[in-house]
Parts: sequence; C-alpha cells; structure tokens
Amino acid sequence: MKFQKSQAVAKIAASCLLVLAGTANAHAGHDASSLASGLLHPLGLDHMLAMLAVGLWSVNALPAQRAWQGPALFMLALMVGAVIGLQGLQFAMLEHLTALSLVLFGALLMMRVHQVPVLLGWGVVALSGLVHGMAHGAEAPAHGISAYAFGFLATTAVLHFAGIATGLGLRNFMSRRSSVVVVLLGSILSLAGLYLIGHA
Repeated sequence: MKFQKSQAVAKIAASCLLVLAGTANAHAGHDASSLASGLLHPLGLDHMLAMLAVGLWSVNALPAQRAWQGPALFMLALMVGAVIGLQGLQFAMLEHLTALSLVLFGALLMMRVHQVPVLLGWGVVALSGLVHGMAHGAEAPAHGISAYAFGFLATTAVLHFAGIATGLGLRNFMSRRSSVVVVLLGSILSLAGLYLIGHA
C-alpha cells in the first residue's frame, strides 16, 4: 500500500513539473512597475522551480532545524544580484545561466544518495541566487523599486517555504521511499532546465 502511494505521489509530482516545463515563457511578464509585478515576477518557470528546489535541497542536505538557511542564503544572494543588475552589470547569456541553475539543482537532488558535499550545494544556492537576482534587478523599474523588491522577495519566501514543506512532507509520509521521489524530482528539474536552455 505504501509503495503504491509513493508511486502515485511520484507520478503526480512528475506530471506537475512536466506541465510547468511546457509553459511558453520563462518569466511571468516583464512589467516591473508595482508591487503586483514584483509578486508575479518570480512565478516564471525558471525562477519558480529554482526556489522550490532550494527548499527541497535544504531539507534533504541540512538538519531539520537548519533547513531555513538554504533559502536565507538564496535570498541574500538574490538581493546582492538585484543590486548588481540595477547597476546595469550582467553576465552574458543570463537567461541560459538561470536555466542552468535548474540543471545543477536537479543534479544535487539526484546525487543526494551519494552524499554530495554540502559545501558544493551552498555554492550552487549562492550562485543561483546571484544570477536570479541579476535577472530581477535588470528588469526592475527606475523608480518605485521598494514595492517591486518587496513583492518578489515575498513570493520568493513563499516558494522556498513550499519547497521545504514538500521535502518535509515526503520525509514524514513516505519514509525511506522519499529519496526515490527526490531523485525523480531532481531528474525532472534538470530536464526542465535543459528544456529552458534550449528555448532561451
């Protein structure tokens, strides 16, 4: 019965991510002039999946009482990257780099069974946050940045929490089989990242 339940959860999760991967645009719109646009902007596929992945990785790689530290680092790097983006400084192929972060997060989750060094995970989280922040900052308005910034930070926090909740739910309700689902989710994240790289 438990095995059937784990299979059902895995299929549902895979279906949801594959549907998301089929969305046409990696961003939820390029208007960046209000609180509403800030709230909506992180719901672009690349940003959204990366933030969910941070929460999921944190639960699987860190002690339960420290799971918040992954999202905290991402948000700190996100703000630094946003400031850099506001100054007009950007990496080449920024869209490709944000999609690549999904591939890296997926690889981290898939290799969790082999005990990937946590330090490597921290590096991926920090660099991903920096790149995503630069993308946000580059599209931020020249005026009224406070409302926009509050909006995308609020949505980012909610998505991180969703990732943590998903990881904890898998651990609590699926016990040992949760690692199988995490590996599956990691593989789908990587595929979604490769899909976005090809369409960036």
